[in-house]
Amino acid sequence: MLLAVAAVAYGIDLGSKMWVVGHLEHRAPVEVIGSWLELDVTRNSGAAFSFGAAVTIVFTVIAAAVAVAIFRLARKLYSVPWAIALGLLLGGALGNLTDRLFRAPGDFQGAVVDFIAVRGFSVMNLADWAIVCGGVLIVVLSFCRLELDGTRSAPGDRDTAREATRTGDQAPHGGA
Repeated sequence: MLLAVAAVAYGIDLGSKMWVVGHLEHRAPVEVIGSWLELDVTRNSGAAFSFGAAVTIVFTVIAAAVAVAIFRLARKLYSVPWAIALGLLLGGALGNLTDRLFRAPGDFQGAVVDFIAVRGFSVMNLADWAIVCGGVLIVVLSFCRLELDGTRSAPGDRDTAREATRTGDQAPHGGA
């Protein structure tokens, strides 16, 4: 499930970027909802809100590390909601990582194609949306105490397991 969600998110992101670069780049913005929401192709070498444009390679390394961490977590994954959340995160990270690796100027410093312009807020792409949706779902699943293996932890289980680890005792059965 994780790989299927990641592949769909990645494919939609990559396809949308190819389409907007081929059809909309170097043209006037296309109004979707007046001037509030437009399709306006830009290249972003930084992170969200163009933060850190001078350290593009750092974002490349972070995206690669996120992908590796998700692949490592996948071995413990038996929860469909977690598979969807991590799949969205992985697909989005790989979408932006692909830009950083293969778009100009290259050498792990490529600029990400952004094209969804929300007036007064930001210009984003579908990989960014996948990352945000995956992140929000991860927060919700954590608050609901749903574990990667599909079990639910009781309110005190995590604290008990942490304390047992600190003291060298074993966590009670059913702990996190």
